[in-house]
Order: sequence, then C-alpha cells, then structure tokens
Amino acid sequence: MKTRLRFRIYTFLFFLIVGLALNACKETPKDQKEVVDVFATADKIIKDIIVPQFPDKNYNIMDFGAASDGVSDNTQAIKLAIESCHSEGGGKVIVPAGNFLTGPIHLRSNVNLHLEEGAVVLFTKDSKAYLPVVHTSFEGVELMNYSPLIYAYKQKNIAVTGKGIFDGQASETNWWPWCGAERYGYVDGQPQQKDDHNLPRLRKMNEEATPVSERLFGEGYQLRPSFFEPFECENILIKGVTFTNAPFWVIHPIKCNSITIDGVTVQSHGPNNDGCDPEYSKNVHITNCVFDTGDDCIAIKSGRNDEGRRVNIPSENIVIENCEMKDGHGGVVIGSEISAGVRNVYVRNCNMDSPNLERAIRIKTNTLREALLRMYL
Repeated sequence: MKTRLRFRIYTFLFFLIVGLALNACKETPKDQKEVVDVFATADKIIKDIIVPQFPDKNYNIMDFGAASDGVSDNTQAIKLAIESCHSEGGGKVIVPAGNFLTGPIHLRSNVNLHLEEGAVVLFTKDSKAYLPVVHTSFEGVELMNYSPLIYAYKQKNIAVTGKGIFDGQASETNWWPWCGAERYGYVDGQPQQKDDHNLPRLRKMNEEATPVSERLFGEGYQLRPSFFEPFECENILIKGVTFTNAPFWVIHPIKCNSITIDGVTVQSHGPNNDGCDPEYSKNVHITNCVFDTGDDCIAIKSGRNDEGRRVNIPSENIVIENCEMKDGHGGVVIGSEISAGVRNVYVRNCNMDSPNLERAIRIKTNTLREALLRMYL
C-alpha cells in the first residue's frame, strides 16, 4: 500500500509540474503583449514632450560684429545677437560658415542658436573667460564654478541646431590635465582635481549641506566645466550639431523637463567625456545620435550621496532609440551619481556592437547611493 500511495503522490506531483510548465508556456503571448505595452508607454512619453518652436526671425551674428577668422573674440557679438533675439520675442541666431572664437555662450528663452553647415564655434582656452562663476554642478554635486561652455539657467524654449561644430578645444594642454592623469597631459606637481582644495573640499560641503552659494570654486581651483548645460530649463532641442574636444561631460541637462536630442554627434575622447548625462531631469528623448566618447555614451544621473537625497528629484521618462554607440565605457549607463533614483528608462533599436564599446548596458552605484532603478530594454 505504501509503495502504491507513494507512486500516486509522485504521479500527481509530476503532472502538477507539467501542468504548471504548460500553463507558463501559454502565458508567453501575454508576456509579449506586456512588452509591447511597455514601449507604447515610451511612445506616449515622446508624444508628450514639447519640442520648442520659434518665430521666423533671423539674427546673423555677422550683423553684430562677428568675425570668422578663428582669432577674433566673438563673445560680445554672439551675446548681443542672443540678447536682441530674446528681447524681440525670439527666433534664430545664425552662425554662418567660418571659424568663430568665443568665450562661454549663455542662451536665453525663445532663442535657437543655429550653426549653418561649415560653421565651427571655437571656445577660448583662457579659463578666466569662463568667469564670473555660475550655479552649476560637478559629478552630482552643485557648486559655483566656471561657466559651462554653453549654458542656460532657468530658461524656456531654447535650442541648438544645425550642421556645424562646437569645438571646446580641450586637450592635453588645456582643461584635461586637471583630471590628474598623465595620459591627459598632467605633470606631477601641477594642481589637479583630487587636491584637498578641490574635490575633497566639495565632497565635505556635500556631506555638511553647505549652501550652494557658499561652495565657491572657479579661479584657483581645478574643476572642469561641462560643455552644454541647461540648468532648470524647459522645452530644449539639440539637433544636428557636433560636439568635440570637451573639457568634461558633454551634454548635461540638470533639473530640466522636456528635452529632445536628435541627430547629434558627440566625438570627444577626453577624461570624463560622457556623451549625454541627464540629471534630475524628466521627459527626455535621445534619438538618431552617434556617441564616440572617452567615457560613457549616455549616463543617467540623479545626484551624489547626501546631495541627491536632499534634492530628491529622480530622473525619469527617458527614451533612447536609434542611436549608435561607437566608443565608450558603456552604451547606456545608470549612475554612478544616482541617489535620487532613476525610473522609466526605455532603450530600443540602438547599435551597441562596436568592438570599441566596453559594455552595452552598465549600472554603477555603491552602498552610499541607495538608488531606485526602473529600466526597459
């Protein structure tokens, strides 16, 4: 009897397991439908993003005194064109073909900075030109530091478009040595970002919640600026242009909403030359771009350690599609500055099979970050 009972029990268990397995197989189409529904949500995010529109008015920087010789300082000419465009209701500030040397460019609401084919904007190597300091960020911690090369603070409806090139002119003799690595031009004994008065001081300010207005850096310090940083902006378009030779992170929207990055090329192989770093930002569409970088191609951020938890703005609703990751540490990366969390990241139809790309998907964090992640591939 015991043998027969044991046989019946085993038989029951066998058919129970087979039944569960068959039921799981039947659920596969449902799972596939759920995947389709997930990317329908991505399509809705794209649809809801506001792509800025601009009045049909043109402001050519040549009419404001610009010179295309690659030597003359065009900072004031570009500033005047942007201010005129902004004050008269907006439009397109045109940079024609030629080489234009300039200091930092500060965008204003309703301005589309448009680089025509053949236009090259060269940013000066004089670090003092990027003063006075502005409210910015370095590796997930806010501070007052050198202005980013292209900067917008609390502006709405801004764009950088065209077929031209932004050249940051960073190299082994300019900006890059401050990272402290010999391969980027650092010479032993020179000041660099790991010195006590630089990153260690900023890290301590983070821990002690020092007001941002008191986190003064800039001249005499060695923390490199980002290339293009919209800060607390809405409705941003970056389309068609090329960024090269960046001092630090290339495209860094921080605390921004409604961002479209379309057909952009990032070709920059310096230290920390991430291609695009959305931070504390939401509703982001990155499409048709090429990333050929010295660090991560796309790295989604949300603040470092205590800073991120205090700010408490997750990066969310980010759709990345139809991009080529040619070179970099990671194709699509979460972190490492990620303490406020990241959610609703969608990645599809991206080419990440280059032999020069170290990893396709990468998640970077540690026990100090305590991040919440939600990602769909």
